[in-house]
Amino acid sequence: MNVWARVRKDNRTIAQHTVAIAEKEAAEVRDWAEPIGELCRELNLSRPVILKKHIRDLLNFSHTSFRPGDFMEKVDFDRLEIELF
Repeated sequence: MNVWARVRKDNRTIAQHTVAIAEKEAAEVRDWAEPIGELCRELNLSRPVILKKHIRDLLNFSHTSFRPGDFMEKVDFDRLEIELF
């Protein structure tokens, strides 16, 4: 399975990166902090606070979004979108 991160500002993609993970299904992933953390490192972002809502959205819809309020540090974008494919 691949995990794609896209940084959006003013409805435009300003950065993106994809990582492959060994699990075949989203339900098999035990710790989402690892792939999301890897994506954030590659995009030079701080790691967001991952809530149950984010995990539920990934499992149910294969997509979730992180807003600036989900980050401990100030960020200069509108949202970080994570999508599974």
